[in-house]
Amino acid sequence: MLNELLDEFSVEVDYDLKIMEKYSGLSEIVAGSISGLDPIIKKEQPDVILVHGDTAATLAGSLVAYFNQIKLAHIEAGLRTYNKFSPFPEEMNRQIVGLMADYHFTPTEMTKENLLKEGKPKNQVFVVGNSAIDMFQYTLKDDYTNEALSWQADKKMILVTAHRRENLSDLEEIFDGIAEIADEFKETHKIIYPIHMNPIIREKAQKLLEHSNIKIIDPLDTINFHNVMRHAELILTDSGGIQEEAAFLGIPVLVLRNTTERPEGVLAGTLKLVGTSKENIVNETRTLLTDKTKYERMSGSKNPYGDGTTSLQIVNILNEK
Repeated sequence: MLNELLDEFSVEVDYDLKIMEKYSGLSEIVAGSISGLDPIIKKEQPDVILVHGDTAATLAGSLVAYFNQIKLAHIEAGLRTYNKFSPFPEEMNRQIVGLMADYHFTPTEMTKENLLKEGKPKNQVFVVGNSAIDMFQYTLKDDYTNEALSWQADKKMILVTAHRRENLSDLEEIFDGIAEIADEFKETHKIIYPIHMNPIIREKAQKLLEHSNIKIIDPLDTINFHNVMRHAELILTDSGGIQEEAAFLGIPVLVLRNTTERPEGVLAGTLKLVGTSKENIVNETRTLLTDKTKYERMSGSKNPYGDGTTSLQIVNILNEK
């Protein structure tokens, strides 16, 4: 999916480690990324290395910067649950990266405070919003068409994503809840589920979500996902980034997790944690789809994640350094 995005923005790649073609386990991904990046960094000798978020590649890039004593800038810094297994492995990835970073570019004042409480120097922490919000000015298309949207067009849409490692044991409960929602609201809503490539998730979804008003589709790249997502009335997700993106679009989100590293969204009212129990998922969805006042309160909440200028702010700060 990354290739489609690179093509869209005419980005020419100088080095492709092809990590996901070679590896699948976390240890393999980290080790492969380190061994692939290290000779490149030694050759290019950059002044600063930028890493984004909290993936295995983020951790690997940070370690390579540290091993080569090159300054490290962490974009989307300061997100915390302080539960090392939720989300897994992202929580520990970002905490470790934070120990090595020289510049911390945080989305909000709350994430800034997390870093200051951890002892990060104040002059190294910058509140810039989230770069995910910047993307919308490039990805949203008025003339966009998609087969899934054509299928859904006669009813309102509920968008679902569920893929987190820590939720794999709860998938049946989550899918049972989604199935009940599909039955209850079959006259008014259709559900689109861009499904993860994980075979465990796919097998359970095919078994438990065989409903005429549920459409399971392959994963969508960023541009396609943004253009499908903007048409949703409601989103059920265990993703992190979608919590921010939906807030920008004014779409309420029920978070299929017990913790979130984005409490700003909960406080602002754009998100609500519902966990993974069937009962909670069904009840909270029913409330939003039947109570106009509560729905409008969530959809009308202010986006706390930036104004679309994050990337420009980061460039300006680094140029000044």
